[in-house]
Amino acid sequence: MTTKQLTYAAELARTQNFNRAAENLFISQPTLAYQIRLLEEEIGFEIFARSGKGATLTPAGEQFIVTIRSVLTELNKAIENGQNFSSKYKGNINICMPVRSALFYLPQIIMEFAKVYPDISVTPYFIYSGYLERFFAGEMDVTFSLEHQMKRIHDVKKHHLFDSGIYLICKKNDMLSRKRIIRESDLSGRTLMVGNTSPPELKAVQQRLIAGGNISYFNSPDHNTTLTNVASERGICLSPGFLNDHTGEFVWIPFDCEEKMPCALYTHKSESRKFVLDFVKMVQDKYKDDPLAV
Repeated sequence: MTTKQLTYAAELARTQNFNRAAENLFISQPTLAYQIRLLEEEIGFEIFARSGKGATLTPAGEQFIVTIRSVLTELNKAIENGQNFSSKYKGNINICMPVRSALFYLPQIIMEFAKVYPDISVTPYFIYSGYLERFFAGEMDVTFSLEHQMKRIHDVKKHHLFDSGIYLICKKNDMLSRKRIIRESDLSGRTLMVGNTSPPELKAVQQRLIAGGNISYFNSPDHNTTLTNVASERGICLSPGFLNDHTGEFVWIPFDCEEKMPCALYTHKSESRKFVLDFVKMVQDKYKDDPLAV
């Protein structure tokens, strides 16, 4: 099986006509028919049902082509990225995190880093679920993480960034939005969104509020759902400051508590490339010299 054969099959599936597909591919119709037949013989089932009117996908062919289109798309991306890197860059840093807001300063840092290392690219990956697994598998060079998630992980090196505070999120028309700091007594009679995915420090605060008996609570599975619930006035929520996307859609007000959530960048323990370590140091310095409310 070749990528050329897969490309031929995808084009035939699109046109459903051998002559038209062959013209688009700049090959002869017999060549196209021959290559499609070789492909079907190799995979063991017919992709197309032939008729005098053309070629239509079989049920098995429909499933096959869906996957093939995805494979070809990813392959083309890989080739384009390779071409970009081969012509401009000598190295690359893959950095992953669950959400874009986790490193608010990342765009500025990438620009500053490019002035020092113009031949090194920084590629961010925002992966809501499973981003740490990508790092552990060696696909990523650097990852953002809450420090409690990495306590028992060996073969990594921690680079502390900041201690994220806890904030109340509410709508702009909420009475609480007028306050500069939120205390436990301010939440009396309100409904609090809570979720199982909250960091332990945040869970401790949520549980303390609920145990007080002055508020009700509503389970919310993830941060985006929670924000939707807040927007629809189903309640309010407490959140780590690093999740603030600074769009201004909601009001984020510091919550009066001692709990903080330490956040850090992590590299593999074996990492020794100077440009990677310099990049990490640049991120640390940015948050140290110009701290954002986190």
